[in-house]
Amino acid sequence: MIDNLEYFKVFYYVAKAGSVTGAARELAVSQPAVSQAIRQLESQLGVSLFYRAAKGVRLTREGQLLFSYVEKGYEQMELGLEKLLRLQNMQGGEIRIGASDMTLQYFLLPYLERFHEEYPDIKMVVTNAPTPETLAFLEEGKIDFGVVSKPFEEQKGLEIVPVREIEDVFVGGRRFIAYKNRTLDLQELESLPMICLEKNTSTRSYMDRFLLQSGVKIQPEFELATSDMIVQFALRSLGIGCVVRDFAAEYLESGVLFALRFNKIIPKRKFCVVRSTRMPLSAAAGRLWADVTNGGIS
Repeated sequence: MIDNLEYFKVFYYVAKAGSVTGAARELAVSQPAVSQAIRQLESQLGVSLFYRAAKGVRLTREGQLLFSYVEKGYEQMELGLEKLLRLQNMQGGEIRIGASDMTLQYFLLPYLERFHEEYPDIKMVVTNAPTPETLAFLEEGKIDFGVVSKPFEEQKGLEIVPVREIEDVFVGGRRFIAYKNRTLDLQELESLPMICLEKNTSTRSYMDRFLLQSGVKIQPEFELATSDMIVQFALRSLGIGCVVRDFAAEYLESGVLFALRFNKIIPKRKFCVVRSTRMPLSAAAGRLWADVTNGGIS
């Protein structure tokens, strides 16, 4: 077992340069230091690695054998260092992000677009999933960070940065026009056909919890996988859709849909960017994290 692996580095450079002088120049050390390192290595191995030639030094057979292995190992290390430097200089690497349709479309996408324009060599992998699954992926180390919507359980070991407010609304189409200019009691939702997201989403959990606090329990006619589909169902007057306002904004502005008004305000909630404090971010992921959290809200 060699005590000092630095000897192998010196050995590599002497063999590559074919001279002690050339190796000393490459290593920026003195010639005596190079000669001493080679003597120490030969002493520990019990063999001669070089012999003097007309110009410089040449490898012995034992030296050639050792060099065939040292060369591969050293050049692999050099390659690893080169790739590491490329990662540090934002010239490569991969970022893994978790986001739902909603957080991707109404928050994250512009950041990804700008980041990709600035750092085209960095691969970005976006795992599309609801908030509970995104948090599970984060816990399992499958993503670097996630963009989620409240409510969710704030576990230890998470850094949570709120980044944007969102508003939940109930929207209706022409079939429900009689409700447009009325202020309703939340209890009236129980008698209306409802269109909601599936139960494994933070949006559905939030609304169910809010309504239960007022003694209201809804039984949706339709439970859909995406908010976009809820809007499409509402446009066809198949029921009252429960969505984040952003999804229906275009139709609310044009008057094709309207938002129901209630005598109790539905509190706004937030998009949050979350990461595990136990897992350090790569240079690329850290840069994107800084971008998306820079304008965080309180």
